[in-house]
Amino acid sequence: MSNKLLVVGSVAFDSLKTRAGKRDEILGGAATYIALTASHFAKVNLVGVVGKGDFPEEHVNLLTQKGVDVEGLEFAEGKTFRWAGEYADDFSTRQTLDTQLGVFEHFDPKIPDSYQGAQIVLLGNINPSVQLQVLDRLNEKPYVITDTMNLWMDIALDELKKVIARTNLLVINDEEAVQLSGELQIRVAAKKILAMGPEALIIKRGEHGAYLFTKDTMFFAPAIPLEEVIDPTGAGDSFVGGLAGYLAGEGKTTVSAIKKGMIFGTATASATCEGFGTENTARLTKDEVLNRYYMLLNLVSTD
Repeated sequence: MSNKLLVVGSVAFDSLKTRAGKRDEILGGAATYIALTASHFAKVNLVGVVGKGDFPEEHVNLLTQKGVDVEGLEFAEGKTFRWAGEYADDFSTRQTLDTQLGVFEHFDPKIPDSYQGAQIVLLGNINPSVQLQVLDRLNEKPYVITDTMNLWMDIALDELKKVIARTNLLVINDEEAVQLSGELQIRVAAKKILAMGPEALIIKRGEHGAYLFTKDTMFFAPAIPLEEVIDPTGAGDSFVGGLAGYLAGEGKTTVSAIKKGMIFGTATASATCEGFGTENTARLTKDEVLNRYYMLLNLVSTD
């Protein structure tokens, strides 16, 4: 297997409104955030779908300039997936104003031959039936990282559980962990979810950091206290992108590597929150990622 990361998920246009202002139809989508952040560490192969007539070449160029392989980005007849949302002033809640699935509604992921053999596959937050299709279309058995959300727990739980059973590392937030497990205490919830099949589980808690659970391990990665949050859209995707990119780049999926990857993921996610959509994520440099990484280490250092 090669030290490549295969990312499957949404590429979209987002319209966003926060206390800091608003942006219309800027580049977004889970796979976009993941690819941009993971590209600091590893070769990224992207599988997604956009509209043939409305997706600007400049967005494709941005991805390729970052070293992302877009052979698996399909250009289909129709419109690119669009989402619009507005955040409360304290960012505690988010209201979806509009969703237009466009070509993403019938997303049929095609895995180019050159993408086969990737060491790590990251299944972005998409329909579990599509996630299963991806796993079935791989020639080898990679290390699988899966992201999901409460919507799929509501409407496709059986299929989601099939995905989880084939997942090595599951990444969800605390509300999703409660819903999936039926347990309010995070450690009890983690035990129940690990019993569903994954070797490891990360539970994100936004500005309060993230926990890693395995059968024998617990670990906590703090978040960077930011002076100003502009837009938290994509922060979770940036977190898992930084994490997965680090693992692929190192060619390791040990618990120790996951812990370090979580710190890098937290570093990339913090940068995403300091700009609208992917704007700041796209500008981020490897040196800035490293500076944030060391800032996080200093947060918990006792020296």
